[in-house]
Amino acid sequence: MRKITAGLFISLDGLIGEPQDWHFPYFNDEMGAAVGAQLAAADTLLLGRATYDSFAGAWPEREAAGGEDAVMAKALGDARKIVVSHRELEFTWRNSEQLQGELVQSVTELKQQPGATDIAMSGSPSVVRQLLAAGLIDELHLLVHPIAVRSGQRLFDEGTPIPLRLISAQPFTTGVVHLIYTSDGGIRTGDYADAKVHLPQADR
Repeated sequence: MRKITAGLFISLDGLIGEPQDWHFPYFNDEMGAAVGAQLAAADTLLLGRATYDSFAGAWPEREAAGGEDAVMAKALGDARKIVVSHRELEFTWRNSEQLQGELVQSVTELKQQPGATDIAMSGSPSVVRQLLAAGLIDELHLLVHPIAVRSGQRLFDEGTPIPLRLISAQPFTTGVVHLIYTSDGGIRTGDYADAKVHLPQADR
């Protein structure tokens, strides 16, 4: 079964909306390598419509311009791009198609299709939320920025808790921390009686 990885820029207070307003001052070679590695491990992109529209409005022109980001632009153009939307879409960016059917069932079937590489997501928070709740995200890549944005869209909204297990944590020189999580199965239980044994104990 193919693995789905989801990458998002997120503030210290858990906000992911409008990252172009606060994210770019923290982008350096370390972050570029992290983002590039996640996307390079995939030949298929699964995107929400708003994220797709943002990508399609920028990357084809960057590829045509042949600048320093043209290699990344070509890789995104060459990838299979599957777009999640409730309305019928028309595409001009090559290798783009619309996900057909109900989200969870269709993505489950997509994961079962033959393929030697990952399926990557970038942004697309509403789709990420639904797939996390359904247990279909294998790796959640969060680039946590050292800024409290204080207003805007949050990654996690109200609902049933989603337990996660940390795979890796890498701090960058900018103060950004790259956290990678995977599912942790069932919700853990415990109370203060379980926790207090780990507190410093008085000498006896």
